[in-house]
Amino acid sequence: MKVIGVTGMPGSGKSVVSQVGKNLGMKVVRMGDVIREEALQRNQDPGKVALDLRKECGDYVVAERCLNLIKISENQDKNVKNTVNFYLIEGIRSPYEVERFKQEFTDFKVITVHSKPGTRYKRLKRRKRFDDSPLISNFQTRDQRELKFGIGKVIANSDYMVVNEGSLKKLKDKVWSILKNEMQNRS
Repeated sequence: MKVIGVTGMPGSGKSVVSQVGKNLGMKVVRMGDVIREEALQRNQDPGKVALDLRKECGDYVVAERCLNLIKISENQDKNVKNTVNFYLIEGIRSPYEVERFKQEFTDFKVITVHSKPGTRYKRLKRRKRFDDSPLISNFQTRDQRELKFGIGKVIANSDYMVVNEGSLKKLKDKVWSILKNEMQNRS
């Protein structure tokens, strides 16, 4: 099994990377979905839950929950022929998560998607997901929360850096090339 992580600040384009991965037959696990699901169960803001969950259960909790999702998927696929065992984990936020994934998967790599804050803010305003605020102050607070998780270290130590300031096609082409190369170089 091969697993690649994707990181980047909110609105950088991580979901585009996931879509390219899906189109290549990869299975996608979204760390943000783990947080959003927990937020729904608690009836609380996802940002608050992201902080509280880590305080309550430790820095590895979101990674552990993603690993459980992968194990469930693998168990379901055991009797299916020609199943692609290539996963993409979207939304890595902390060095603890990278550390945990590297313990579990040999040759674990991380792709960073980078965009300027102004570009990301405009995207989030257009996206209008329930946890996206149109207020610049909330955008900045969210960025600060992400940085406190250690996402800056994850970005600095990633294996690939993709700048997403051009066309969608340009981003997809770059990502396709990286993922295709990684699929061909499976461990």
